[in-house]
Amino acid sequence: MTRHVSDADSPWLDWHGLGGWNVYFLAKFALLWGGYLNFHPLINLVFAAFLIFPLPRAGWRRARHWLALPVGAGIFYHDTWLPGIESIRAQGSQVFSFTLDYWAELLGRFINWEMVGAGFVLLTLYLFIAQWLRFTPWILLALLWLWVSPQVSNPFASSKGASEHALNTSREETRSSVLPMEEQLDQSAPPTNENLNAYLDGFYREEQERLVHFPESLPAQATPFDVLIINVCSLAWHDVEASGLSGHPVWSHFDIRFNRFNSATSYSGPSSIRLLRASCGQTSHQGLYVTAPKQCLLFENLAQLGFAKQVAMDHSGDFGNYLTGLQQYAGLDVTPMDKKGLAHDLASFDGEPIYRGDALFGRWLNERTQSQAARNVTFFNLIALHDGNRYVASRQIAPYKERLKTLLDQLDDFMTTLEQSGRKVAVVMVPEHGAALTGDKMQMAGLRDIPSPSITLVPVGVALLGTKAPHEATRNVDTPSSFLAVSELVSRLVGKDVFGSETIDWDALLGDLPQTPSVSENQGSVVIEYQGKYHIKLGQGDWVPNPQ
Repeated sequence: MTRHVSDADSPWLDWHGLGGWNVYFLAKFALLWGGYLNFHPLINLVFAAFLIFPLPRAGWRRARHWLALPVGAGIFYHDTWLPGIESIRAQGSQVFSFTLDYWAELLGRFINWEMVGAGFVLLTLYLFIAQWLRFTPWILLALLWLWVSPQVSNPFASSKGASEHALNTSREETRSSVLPMEEQLDQSAPPTNENLNAYLDGFYREEQERLVHFPESLPAQATPFDVLIINVCSLAWHDVEASGLSGHPVWSHFDIRFNRFNSATSYSGPSSIRLLRASCGQTSHQGLYVTAPKQCLLFENLAQLGFAKQVAMDHSGDFGNYLTGLQQYAGLDVTPMDKKGLAHDLASFDGEPIYRGDALFGRWLNERTQSQAARNVTFFNLIALHDGNRYVASRQIAPYKERLKTLLDQLDDFMTTLEQSGRKVAVVMVPEHGAALTGDKMQMAGLRDIPSPSITLVPVGVALLGTKAPHEATRNVDTPSSFLAVSELVSRLVGKDVFGSETIDWDALLGDLPQTPSVSENQGSVVIEYQGKYHIKLGQGDWVPNPQ
C-alpha cells in the first residue's frame, strides 16, 4: 500500500492509502456507472475505512490484508445482481444434475471478454496516472457522496409520501366498491422504500379477495368442446422478437392475444402452480407452497362441470420435483400420458430425453379420438425451449431460434389438424416464463433469478377452433393481465354456448376481464411496476430502480 503519513511518535497516525484496492473501487464505480451493480454505498465506505484505518504493527496490517481479500470478494458479490443466498439455497441442489457440457456453456457466458478488456484498460490507466495523482482521497469522497447524496436530496420524501399514501388509502377505501382492483392500488406516493413495501403489501391483500366464479352447471344443450392448456417453458415476447419470429403463421390461429400478460415469476414450477391455481388472485411466492382451496384450482372447477382431466408432458417431470409440486400444490392428481415409443431429437441440460411436440400432440389426438368423454381439459407442458438443450445425435447445442421455429411449426400444424378434423377445441397457450435469451445489465443470458419484465411478459393466446362463427382478425388485450384473466375467460367460455352459436359475442367474452398490476416474485427477489417504472427488491434489501 502507498504510505502517505508517518509519525514515529504517534503510531496510530501511521496512515496508508488504499493502494491496490483503489482499482477495486474504480472498477465498481465503472460498473455502477454502466448500471451493472446493485451498489451498497455504506458497506463499501465502511470497508474502505477498514482498509485505511491506521494500525501500529506491521503484523496487524498483514493480517488485515489477508482478511480483506475474502471480505472484499463477498462485498463485491453482494453488490452484483447475481443470485442471493435465498435463491442459491432454493435452487442449489438442482445445479448438480447439470451435464458437464452445460456447465462449460454457462462458464463461457459468464466471462464477458469486453469487460475483461475494459478492466485491463482501467488497470493500465490507474498505474499510469497513479505516478502523479493520489487516488485514495478521491475514492473516499466518491463513496461518501454516493452514501450521503440520496439522503440529503429530499429528506422529507418518506414522511411526505407516507402521509399522501395514508390519505389516498382512505380515499380508495371509499371508492373500492366501484373501481376494479388495479385502480384501487394507489401509486401517487413517491417511490420510497416505505411506500413500495406498502404498495406490495396492499397488492397481496387485494389479491386475496379475488376469485373467479365458475357456473354451477353448463348451459342446456351446450355444444361440448375441449380445453387445451399449453404451458410452454422459456418463451417471452422478448425472445420471440429477438428470434425474428413475430410474424410466424402460428400467431394467426389465435382469436385472442394478451400483449401485457405477466407470468409473475421466472421459474417453471412456480409459474405452472400459478396457472393451475388461476381461479384465485395472485399470491406471494411463499404462498404457493401451501394447500390451495379447491375453488382456486382451474382443473377442479372444470372437472366439476364434466371435463375429464388429462396431462401430457414432453419430459418426465422429475427435475426439481416439478410434477410432484403440481400434484401437491396445484391439485394435478392425474397420471401423465404415456410417452413410450415417442420420438425425441433433444436432450435437456440434465441429459433427459425431450420428446417431439408433434409426436406428443399426435398421440393425444389419437387417444382423444378413441375416448368416450364428451369434454376434456388437458394440461400440456413443453420444455423444448429450455436453456441448455442439445441435439441427441450430435450433442451440439441446439440454437434457440431453431428450436423455437420448430415448436411454432409444430403448434401451427397441430392447430391446423384440429381445425380440419372438425373438433371443437379452445387452445390456451400460456408460457411459463421467458428464456432470458439476450440477458441484460442485471443478468447474463439464461439467468432468471430476477423476474425482470423481459422474462415475465409472455405471449398468451386463445384459439377457438371449430366454432360455427368464422375466424376473424385477432383481438388484442392490451391491459395488464395475469392468470386470473385466463381463468375468467375460460369460465365465460364454459358458461356460454360459444361453439354452438352462429356468432360470438366478443364484448361479453372480453369485456372487463380482470386486470392485474405487474408484480413478479421468485425466492428472494421481487419486481414491481410503479408509476410506469420497474423497481427491484433482493432479499431483505431496499428497493432499487431497474437499471436501463
